[in-house]
Amino acid sequence: MVDNSGLIAPAPLLCVTFVGLMGEVARISWTRGRRGATLCCVSRRDQTLRLHTALATRVHRAPAGEDLVAIGGRLDRGHLLAGFVSGAFPMGLGPRGSGPIGWFSPDPRGVLRPSAVRESSSMRRERRGFHVTVDTAFAQVVAGCADPSRPGRWITTGYARAYRDLFDAGMAHSVEVWRDGALAGGLFGIAIGGLFAAESKFHHVTGASKAAVVALARLCDADGDPRRVIDVQWRTDHLATLGVTEVDRSTYLGILGEALAAPVPAAFAGGAHSVGTAADAATTSPGIAALIQVSA
Repeated sequence: MVDNSGLIAPAPLLCVTFVGLMGEVARISWTRGRRGATLCCVSRRDQTLRLHTALATRVHRAPAGEDLVAIGGRLDRGHLLAGFVSGAFPMGLGPRGSGPIGWFSPDPRGVLRPSAVRESSSMRRERRGFHVTVDTAFAQVVAGCADPSRPGRWITTGYARAYRDLFDAGMAHSVEVWRDGALAGGLFGIAIGGLFAAESKFHHVTGASKAAVVALARLCDADGDPRRVIDVQWRTDHLATLGVTEVDRSTYLGILGEALAAPVPAAFAGGAHSVGTAADAATTSPGIAALIQVSA
């Protein structure tokens, strides 16, 4: 069934294995449906509002344990931001991330509370030779995550272009880890208020992607605001060693609502910089108002 958002409800249940957006293998359930037409002949602002309403409705009505909540839409600012604030994120359902676009709201959901991040003694030793920066090499980080040689690659040219558009709008960010002047690893994601939706990570040097996760958590926790959360989508045994836990969908939506009301971490409010000392300034959350503004 297609509504005026252009999204359709999924139908018969299938099961497929993906490499999760944070680089971990996850087996998820989804349902088959046909691609819906996207909105046309209405303003970007109205599209964003309708998409937010439609996706939020699909997420809230999704059966327990069902990960895929809708199929269709486009990879643009309005669709992406409407998804994130509704508790959903996109992933291509075709081979290697190709279309149609599926909107996922995993149940259970993998989350990391920034203050709960864990770092082993071996990780602390590994990171001594690393230098961390923010937003200085966004395109390189996305390219590293999109490397065609990676198993389960999902980041297509369309995804990379859409996230670059969000980066230019100040809402997508990267955390880079360097060693001896070379990019050793990193991650990227979307920051909306106190939510950081971590999309993917990679490493060329052992321990670099873990160091990026730990650095991200500490940047998000710099002012101690307990409402902040890092969404990693699916919990895996590997991510659990860093402090990632699972919550059911209804709990996640409550956490999300609180996070969206929090300010953006200072580290993501001031442009590209090297992480030497944590800034203590914060900005107000962009929330839905900014979602509409950047989609206009």
